[in-house]
Amino acid sequence: MSRLFLTGTGTGVGKTLVTTILCHQLRSMGRSVQALKPVVSGFSYEDAESDPALILRSLNREVTPESIDEISPWRFAAPISPHLAARREGQKVAMEDVLRFCRKESPGPETSRLIEGAGGLYSPICDDATCARLIAALGDPVILVGGTYLGAISQTLTALESLKSMEIPVRAIVVSESAESAGLTETIESLREFGAAGYPIFPLPRLHGAIEDRWQGAPPMAHLCEIDHG
Repeated sequence: MSRLFLTGTGTGVGKTLVTTILCHQLRSMGRSVQALKPVVSGFSYEDAESDPALILRSLNREVTPESIDEISPWRFAAPISPHLAARREGQKVAMEDVLRFCRKESPGPETSRLIEGAGGLYSPICDDATCARLIAALGDPVILVGGTYLGAISQTLTALESLKSMEIPVRAIVVSESAESAGLTETIESLREFGAAGYPIFPLPRLHGAIEDRWQGAPPMAHLCEIDHG
């Protein structure tokens, strides 16, 4: 079984896109896949393209309140940091509860498991922990998703150094081309030049069309689930 945690340099960099591409491609290869996004802010049941809905669709599962609850039990309406969104609704999320959920949902040995974080590496996902702390507690290798916007190089290198300092294994870096891009090739070259040369870096050009078209038109990425990086 491959176990991966997808985190990013910040919000809106393409974590859910990468998660859904991996789900779609692994399923197309006949692999059993489980994907979770435990904590979500900015959520609405009326949004057909919410993160949980997209993940379920990439798994070819029906989007229902019950199926959403299975993969994303902590959902909040405000599009802000999850710990603040929870407070606005008078709720509290504890890291131990999120950790227990992720461990409880561990699948069998033939299933690939993907867990997607909320926001960036150091986004507070609950009242007592950032996403980084959850990753460290789970011990799963990471796919780090970054963009090509102005400032992305610094943020990607900072996140990478943080993961290294916590001894969290980085399986690969995905550079997802941003709408306002400083250049996909230039960003990757700079990452390699300034500290990421020892890591597999995967370029993801900007995809267009309906979400299903993006999954089907994405370059092959399933091999990222098999890369071993010490």
